[in-house]
Amino acid sequence: VKIQRSNGMIQDASITELFTDKSCVRAEWLEDTVSKAKEIDIESLLLLNPNLAEKMPPSNLPRRNSRVPRRESVLPRNGIAKEIPRSTRSRTQATLEMQIMPNSRLSEVEPVMYKNISTGRKSVCVRETEKLKKQREDRRTQLQEIREKRGQDYDAGNPNWEFMKMITELRATLDSYQHLSDSDPIELHKICVCVRKRPLSKKEKAKREIDVITISSKNVVLVHEPKMKVDLTKYLDNQPFRFDYAFDDFVTNEEVYRFTAKPLVQTIFERGMATCFAYGQTGSGKTHTMGGNFSGKNQDCSKGIYAFATQDVFLLLEQPRYKDLNLKVSVSFFEIYSGKVFDLLNKKAKLRIMEDNKQQVQIVGLREQDVFSVDDVVMNIDMGNNYRTSGQTSANSNSSRSHAVFQIHLRRNDKLYGQFSLIDLAGNERGADTSSADRQTRMEGAEINKSLLALKEAPSKICDLHVDVSRILELEEQVVDEHREIQQKLLLWSDADDKLLKMTQLPDYNVENYTNILQTYIDERMEIFQDFNKNLKALRQALQREEQAAKTQG
Repeated sequence: VKIQRSNGMIQDASITELFTDKSCVRAEWLEDTVSKAKEIDIESLLLLNPNLAEKMPPSNLPRRNSRVPRRESVLPRNGIAKEIPRSTRSRTQATLEMQIMPNSRLSEVEPVMYKNISTGRKSVCVRETEKLKKQREDRRTQLQEIREKRGQDYDAGNPNWEFMKMITELRATLDSYQHLSDSDPIELHKICVCVRKRPLSKKEKAKREIDVITISSKNVVLVHEPKMKVDLTKYLDNQPFRFDYAFDDFVTNEEVYRFTAKPLVQTIFERGMATCFAYGQTGSGKTHTMGGNFSGKNQDCSKGIYAFATQDVFLLLEQPRYKDLNLKVSVSFFEIYSGKVFDLLNKKAKLRIMEDNKQQVQIVGLREQDVFSVDDVVMNIDMGNNYRTSGQTSANSNSSRSHAVFQIHLRRNDKLYGQFSLIDLAGNERGADTSSADRQTRMEGAEINKSLLALKEAPSKICDLHVDVSRILELEEQVVDEHREIQQKLLLWSDADDKLLKMTQLPDYNVENYTNILQTYIDERMEIFQDFNKNLKALRQALQREEQAAKTQG
């Protein structure tokens, strides 16, 4: 339509809204990419747009084919119509206003008026307005349905529900995989680092926190970090971390043991030393994994790595190759708390750590309890756990406040044959988590973190020592094999020498032939002994290097 602006200019505009109570419309137009609007009464609109009069509904304007006369009249009481002066009529009041009295002679006008009013068409403005209104109501209905559907799939009251939705959709796009099972092979590593996901705690669920960890494969963990852009758009920063093995939160302790500590049991039957650490934040499930499942504050010690390792030790003892070694099994259990050592199998007696004349660290007074079955081990673990120091922190109501070391010893003729150390470390803590704790808890946390910082040097040192030990084992095997071969060759050489000497007893033996054969024997044997001597010297040097490295690290 065309409208007249306040400055007198005629402007093309669009009608966006109709106000029937005020007999006006709302017109909008664009001016230099700026949207403007103005309310205009219908009478002024019809003056500039006379073609709209044909599109007005019959209730406001009679149709041209109507039999209603152009000049409006009012029927007085005596039934005679009286003309209304044109000056008193509005252009928008072009209807016939009649007062119908009983026995009126103009009764035929009534059906014509009724028909025109009831069957009249709506104007384009009204139809467009009603169409926009219907579309707006449909959109509102759709939005309401979407909100209700989201409320069913996600907790709409959770402030992090959008991040939860993003994580769920991301997990749906990941290729499905089978978690670690008994059919998967166990890979042997010098140092094996595994991670185990824990479920959300009751406290985290109460705070409506979300799960931001996804085990995407057998050795990869995805950490979803919720972030927000400058324009307040929410998104996820997905960081992958690779380990030797990754365990989901539904994996049992027995499955974790099979891929972590189980391969180390064989080591102690080969005169080796093995160590398994459980490291993590307070409340991450270290004691649950090492010691056994918890039911409230009660712990089932038969379902932890301590008991599983001991069970395999007794199974290996029954094998023929180890049964004749007459090995005896004993266990010890002690804790390190605030720099002090206490024996958990001897009523928490205080122990001393000293160095012997070989510069080896020894724990003076530590009790080693002989065990003959898995039940004996479980009983000792249960007794030791009762003496272990624990406390309450903001992250864990039953937090272990000390490092617990459970050791399985193999002895032969009262000499140490092999040793397996299973260590349940105290949980590391952030300063923010202990800021509201009492002084004792803060001091414990500082001591725990200090000892864990010292531990970070252990893997590299252990790796270096492992390289030396591996070289020693390789050389030892080679020297022993060569010695065994030389021993067998000595018998052959003895027979050859006897035949050669018998040849010299003949009166006409060939001296030149004798000397040539003897020289061949000596050259062959000298070459073998030189190689053997070379490998023997390399073994002795490796043993010396390993002893020096052990003293340095001790």
